[in-house]
Amino acid sequence: MSILMSLLLGLVQGITEFLPISSSGHLSILQNIFRLNYVEENHLLFEVLLHLGTLVSIIYVYREDLKTMLAEGLAFLRMRSDADLDEPVVLRPPARALLFVIIGTMPMVIALFFMKSVKRLFFRLGFIGFALIVTGGLLFASDRFITKGNKTERTMTLWDALVIGCSQAVAIVPGLSRSGTTIAVGLACGLSGNYAVKYSLLLSIPAVFGATIASLYTAIRDGMNISLLLPYLLGSIVATVTGFFAIQLIRRLMNKGDFGKFAYYCWGAGLVTIIVSFFR
Repeated sequence: MSILMSLLLGLVQGITEFLPISSSGHLSILQNIFRLNYVEENHLLFEVLLHLGTLVSIIYVYREDLKTMLAEGLAFLRMRSDADLDEPVVLRPPARALLFVIIGTMPMVIALFFMKSVKRLFFRLGFIGFALIVTGGLLFASDRFITKGNKTERTMTLWDALVIGCSQAVAIVPGLSRSGTTIAVGLACGLSGNYAVKYSLLLSIPAVFGATIASLYTAIRDGMNISLLLPYLLGSIVATVTGFFAIQLIRRLMNKGDFGKFAYYCWGAGLVTIIVSFFR
């Protein structure tokens, strides 16, 4: 793998991981068109570092929120374990947010049992193109037909978290955007635009962390190619930096009410991908 190719893949990973246009779909398209199957070519360490790069970017953006969520969650557990406590313990908003992330992550455990079947879809350009068109439909519908709610961590429910979590589990399919799907379903559940984006991004932390651990396990088991460590690291750095700016962009576009415009990109990319698939 050349440095130029690692930089390109890092750029695509960083941009598409958080924008609602499907990182898995775009990486699969690149790999299929240019025959860049870095998994089969023993580039598993690169996959680990790409996931790690995007994980670092989102943890950095929400570092203060994460500190508060963890501190409040631990404080709640300490109060619950106090045998002399007479008054009921109320979950404060940061602790509620942590609980919702945990509940929303649970469906991903079930999704793991379908990963072997899902991986076969990474080599089917026609399917990926169709999934991108579906993603565009979700984004368009969430922008045009769903009335924005005002739920935040103070008012959303466990049911909301579970439904959004199920949508994230379904979005392991390449071409179906994880962020786009969870944000659209979050809006349908009545979340405010800003909190739908925030919850979707927070929910991605366990998912991306899990993908990193899974890739690391596979890389260690099958052998890691460390001879290309320099291009791998450069690609990871690019993924981290572009991921940071992608997060800022999606938050800004939601504030401006331009989130639904990503639908047109997904439709165009999906149509082009389907056309290309006929010539492969």
